[in-house]
Amino acid sequence: TVLLLAFILLKFILQYTAISPVYDLQRDEYLYLDQANHLAWGYLSVPPLTAWISYLIKLLGNGVFWVKFFPALFGALTMVVVWKAIKALNGSLFAMTLGGTCVLFSALIRLNTLYQPNSLDVLCWTALYYILLKYFNTDKKKWLYIGALVFAIGFLNKYNILFLLFGLLPAILVTKQRKVLAVKSFYFAVIICIVLISPNLLWQYNNGFPVIHHLKELTATQLVNVNRWGFLKTQLFFFLGGSFVIITGLIALIIYGPFKKHRPFFWAFFFTLIVFIYFKAKDYYAIGLYPIYIAFGAVYLEQKLKTGWTIYLRPVAFIIPLVLSMPIFNYVLPNKSPDYILGHQSKYKEMGLLRWEDGENHELPQDFADMLGWKELANKVDNAYASIADHNRTIVLCDNYGQAGAINYYTKMGIHAVSFNADYVNWFNFDIQYTNLIRVKDSSEVESELQKTTPYFKSTKIAGSITNKLAREYGTTIFLFKGAKININERIQKEVKEEISELHQ
Repeated sequence: TVLLLAFILLKFILQYTAISPVYDLQRDEYLYLDQANHLAWGYLSVPPLTAWISYLIKLLGNGVFWVKFFPALFGALTMVVVWKAIKALNGSLFAMTLGGTCVLFSALIRLNTLYQPNSLDVLCWTALYYILLKYFNTDKKKWLYIGALVFAIGFLNKYNILFLLFGLLPAILVTKQRKVLAVKSFYFAVIICIVLISPNLLWQYNNGFPVIHHLKELTATQLVNVNRWGFLKTQLFFFLGGSFVIITGLIALIIYGPFKKHRPFFWAFFFTLIVFIYFKAKDYYAIGLYPIYIAFGAVYLEQKLKTGWTIYLRPVAFIIPLVLSMPIFNYVLPNKSPDYILGHQSKYKEMGLLRWEDGENHELPQDFADMLGWKELANKVDNAYASIADHNRTIVLCDNYGQAGAINYYTKMGIHAVSFNADYVNWFNFDIQYTNLIRVKDSSEVESELQKTTPYFKSTKIAGSITNKLAREYGTTIFLFKGAKININERIQKEVKEEISELHQ
């Protein structure tokens, strides 16, 4: 309809105006974009689908417009699926408009600014719930097969969709909809799903299941700082404006007769949250849980605000999401300059936006600090690279994937930077005998790097550093080592093997 197209257009406009031009891309985006140059059936931290999308972005020119297009698209499609779910529940224009408003003015605006697997993850959660809704409505077996396809896409995008499964299965078992487990097509659909995801499972097996190592590292460095009570409090803010619709939807699943066949959704909501809380998951992992409940709530509210004096409350239902979403536009989006944020520290701190994954408060939100200093780093590495006569025999070795990815994205010298961190450990090219080294190191390791590496080269020079004090990488230093006295290929290969062996432990 024209109204739905208007919502989609508004979604894209909001997404492209949600980021101030003062910011670069975010740390993780560089890694995902670089995966397009190393296509495989799996990676150390994510499944392969993001890399395929990155390859498409590369074909389209690799510009920022296209980098931001796909998360915006997935956000718009999430809104479309909720719209379709409302229609499947026999909701009309009021319910569809209310549902679209609640999805549009939510934390998805923030989530959809970043090119990460999260936007597609939310879409896959919403689509899979919608497919289940359609199956409960019709008992048509085709929805089981479509569900298998969507789950496979979700799995190949982000393993987080397994949480949906962990919450949904017990919810089905405790209701009459467990009859689906007696349907042959259900098991054929499961087989199809396994076949579709098997290349990634095989990749994990052949590479020693690096996802397990990644989860252990994530638990030790980040999830250990997750507060379960904090997780629950944060959930209220993701769809703050639409929270009354979500709560209404949950109530309606118990008391509203036409929703009786959809009762598993009620239990799935709580079972899924319990699983997230048990595993101390990051709060945003659960965002995909909520959009489908907006559909149930919008339809029920439409019925309750249909006649008599209650019809005058309909405009209020639209005003609430708009008013309560204002904090998102004022504080959560990277549409304010770092100077503005510094001038309003107390409000950002009060909202918990300055708390990083290390559990400490900082000057900027972590994602914002991760969007500064990258162009500066790439430009200075390019200059160092260009200053070497035989730069084709120069390796650029970084401390982390953000540094390597940013250099590779912004370089004008055709640099292929690498790191012992993340997927870059598998992307070294040892066909070249290197004689020069550009080393990008954390500021805390400047002296140790000079002492450790200088003896192996004829000349040593500090070629620059990141000077933006608000950047998370502030102080990151660029070392230029020329004229190797040893075979540095052998030295680096040894470290690569050690790092890979650790991944397999």
